[in-house]
Amino acid sequence: MQHTITFTQQVKEEIASNTYESKDRLRALLAAFIKINGTLTFKNKETILLAKTENAKIAKFIYSNLKEIYNADISFEYHQKKSLKKKRVYHISVNTMSDEIIEDLEITFLEGKISKNIVRNDDTIAGYLAGAFLASGSINSPKSSNYHLEISLNNENYAKWMIHLFKRYKNIDIVPKIAPRRNKYILYFKKSDRIAEFLALIGAIQSCMDFENIRVDRDFMNSANRLSNFDTANMKKTFETAMRQREEILVIDKQFGIKNIENHKMRILCRLRLENESSSLKELAGLLSNELGETVTKSNVNHLFRGIHELYERVK
Repeated sequence: MQHTITFTQQVKEEIASNTYESKDRLRALLAAFIKINGTLTFKNKETILLAKTENAKIAKFIYSNLKEIYNADISFEYHQKKSLKKKRVYHISVNTMSDEIIEDLEITFLEGKISKNIVRNDDTIAGYLAGAFLASGSINSPKSSNYHLEISLNNENYAKWMIHLFKRYKNIDIVPKIAPRRNKYILYFKKSDRIAEFLALIGAIQSCMDFENIRVDRDFMNSANRLSNFDTANMKKTFETAMRQREEILVIDKQFGIKNIENHKMRILCRLRLENESSSLKELAGLLSNELGETVTKSNVNHLFRGIHELYERVK
């Protein structure tokens, strides 16, 4: 019998399967996840950082990225819940460098503040919100007429800081409502347009499109406005990628000099990206083909940008 995952699981697993070329965005994501789902214990005078989740893919994502970024001693195990459903709970235990990781991610477990060094622009704010949803978010199936997305938080002050984070985001004007529920504070959206925009914001592009697809099927008369989110999601992804490429090229030019890049195709592509900030990879492929007098594909351009990113990582 095939296991059907919930829409919440689909969104979270998409976030966990994304490639994060921006290390700052990834650090912001990890900071939010650990802030919400992390705890500290002490053993043999060592600080042990613990994080847990019921999703194996999320656990692997957090484990592998902490391991890659910090090269700490990290263990990974699971326990069976003593309940009717007998769910597994996955535990990530950071046995060394916990203090260094907490300091680098600027996490405080005693206060609700969010460091502005971790969330200093739209890209890192989006990463932080993705980490928060990954840690304690949920969303109703779009097949339900009751649209609802929420993030559950333990601290009222932290919830207010999270609201402020939404307000600081420049590209999309969406701010959730806040409500107490037992001993929790819930940030939530009930308007379907806002939910779709939030999914695109946190990088769940395919889930955003699936959400919109089902909405269109459910309410054909309002499909014109809803279909625009397909384009918004793709345009947002193209724009953010272009801005990141431009920033990396400017760093290379300042530290190394574009004219000193040995690969002439890469050198020309750097200039074309600076001259055409919002062009897609396909459009840049056409411009580069005209410059070189030979056919350059979108795949070739993507490969060249990977080389530019590697050069940026070396010189930044």
